[in-house]
Amino acid sequence: MKLTVVGCSGSFPSAESACSSYLVEADGFRLLLDMGNGALGELQRHSGLYDLDAIFLSHLHADHFIDMCAYFVARYYRHDGGPCAPLPVYGPEGTEHRLTTAYADTPTASSMSEVFDFHTVKPGTFDIGPFTVHTELVAHPVEAYAIRIEHGGRALTYSGDTGVSEALEELARDTDLFLCEAAFTDGKETIPDLHLNGREAGEIAARARARLLVLTHIPPWTDPQINLTHARAVYTGPVELAATGATYEI
Repeated sequence: MKLTVVGCSGSFPSAESACSSYLVEADGFRLLLDMGNGALGELQRHSGLYDLDAIFLSHLHADHFIDMCAYFVARYYRHDGGPCAPLPVYGPEGTEHRLTTAYADTPTASSMSEVFDFHTVKPGTFDIGPFTVHTELVAHPVEAYAIRIEHGGRALTYSGDTGVSEALEELARDTDLFLCEAAFTDGKETIPDLHLNGREAGEIAARARARLLVLTHIPPWTDPQINLTHARAVYTGPVELAATGATYEI
């Protein structure tokens, strides 16, 4: 598998990065995890506009899905060849309604489903293209999912947005790459069931025996080096900060 960081900023785009979006590729199949603010523009540096094979939305906060509205425009109003065939989109209950509401002026109430084939995510195991995926509910104010993606004996786990979660730890068990949010700073923000800090991300990675920890979803107002230091204090494996355009072979 190949992972490309399309965007990794938390809450809103930074000067260096769009919000959450990650491209996972294997056997010619392209799966996009989330499409937050600014991600559609960055995505075109790494993939043709119409070359995606599926999209997974971890939850329906704007910094993880709002560029789907712009992508609807690209697919529905395509001048060369007409509207695109429906693209599989996996998301929480009500994803189609949320997108239609956010766009606010679709030609009809069902226009989104003309270019997106919506699948409701629940905790479980299923296939997306060549990938076997496992999804679990995590600790966030809205319905939110972490995902483990397996292919060729290798595994990638993406936390989405979450507070401390036993389900996330189990998904990350012995994973080759753990892409984990670390939006909060240890000792500064203490809101439960919202986000992780760098230390908590490191502790989960250590208990899960993840082989590589990549911290992501760090907001522009947070110093990522502090979160990186806190993660390294509790996890002895390699830790990196996600960066736009970074790629990983898994």
